[in-house]
Amino acid sequence: MARYINKPNLILLDALACKYARQWLTLGAIVILMTAGFFYSGHPASPSIGEAYAAPAAKPNLEPIIPADQTSAKPAKKLWVCPMHPQIIRDQPGVCPICGMDLVEMEQPDSSQAGHRHAVHIDTATQQRLGVRLAAAKMQTLSQDIYSYGNVAADESLISNLSAKVEGVIRKLHVSSIGQQVQAGQVLYEIYSPELIKLQQEFIALLKDKDRLSKKMLSEDAHISGQGMTAYEMMELGENTTKRIASIENFLYIDAGKELIEELNRTYRPRDVVEVRAPQSGIVTKIDVHEGSSVKPMDNLFAFADLSHVWIDVTLYPDQLAWVKNGDQVTVKFPQSDAKEIKTRLQFISPMVDSATRTVQARLSVSNAKNQLLIGSFLDVIIHAKPHKALAVPRSAVMRTGKGDLVMLAEGSGYFTPVKVATGIETDDAIEITAGLHAGDQVAVNGQFLLDAAASMSDAAERLHEDHDHDADKH
Repeated sequence: MARYINKPNLILLDALACKYARQWLTLGAIVILMTAGFFYSGHPASPSIGEAYAAPAAKPNLEPIIPADQTSAKPAKKLWVCPMHPQIIRDQPGVCPICGMDLVEMEQPDSSQAGHRHAVHIDTATQQRLGVRLAAAKMQTLSQDIYSYGNVAADESLISNLSAKVEGVIRKLHVSSIGQQVQAGQVLYEIYSPELIKLQQEFIALLKDKDRLSKKMLSEDAHISGQGMTAYEMMELGENTTKRIASIENFLYIDAGKELIEELNRTYRPRDVVEVRAPQSGIVTKIDVHEGSSVKPMDNLFAFADLSHVWIDVTLYPDQLAWVKNGDQVTVKFPQSDAKEIKTRLQFISPMVDSATRTVQARLSVSNAKNQLLIGSFLDVIIHAKPHKALAVPRSAVMRTGKGDLVMLAEGSGYFTPVKVATGIETDDAIEITAGLHAGDQVAVNGQFLLDAAASMSDAAERLHEDHDHDADKH
């Protein structure tokens, strides 16, 4: 049939087709724009047919701010842990592979404890059941008596050595044991010495010469004639007196004593063996000679200690040194209950610590006129330390651990935190705090070991919980 359509008719049909095509394109564009506007306004893509809706309200420019930890927070996952082996954590109930105990549900970390990460929370009822009591750190005047012991020792300033003054041979000892009491003038030993024999002979010669000169002066002829000694004779007598005095000093120097001088003045005969006497009283502390020993000048023979004054060496431990000062009053007690106490003052504290015993020696000097204090004996010593003002807490509040001294600090609202402190001097009831606390801080004075254990377990459980969650997130 198309072949019967002439060319003018074909042109007319093409014109009509173009006209309707433009109309359909315009209508399609309008529909597309309306659909885009509908979705852009926030309405659902497929509303129910016949459902009426109002035009969407304009959204505000500012949106509420949500904390990052809340936006990423996930509900806490339940975990089960072994009561005896906290390292055993499972995500479902069961039994411990180590001890066979039933796993218990782990307590979830409380977000309210963000400011008390290493603390433990104990409610009031539990505190009452545990008997937890609190006390405040406050300034106190601390005083204490230091109890120790003392060892009686000889005063080294009163110890003397007796040495040989002449060369000779010891014929006999009159002192045979250490600790023997010796009185001044007592015979210590007998010595044979050619040097001593010669000194005696010289002294006897001076005595005879003195008698000769004195006889002429005292003779009856001198009184009758009225003639006395000549100037030369007077000079001789003066020189004789000087030499006799020197000889007497020599005898005294060798500790022969005035007894030998008196014997020579009486007998005019020298002694072959001379007795040597003690120059002072004391206790024999050392003997370095025996009968038959040959000695020469400056050889040490004996050592003596004068016990009229003695030392008491007091043993102190490092924790007591902070209390003790030179000049502190001291009371010394005897083991016998009826003996009178000695009151004195501390005179010396050694600046060195004994490497073997880790102790320090202090010293007292006391009178021992009646020989009540025996060398080597032990006595009870009480040092009355001077009062000391310091920040202190009850002694029971401090926990001694291998990592230092700790207290359980009460932070309020039932929270307790272990705090490391530095301690100083101590009394029977209180202990000084030099660092770690301030005046007014509240600390637990009993039950703190349970609190510290609870805090440690809580902190460990929290770390284990975090580690388990981290491992779960990785898988």
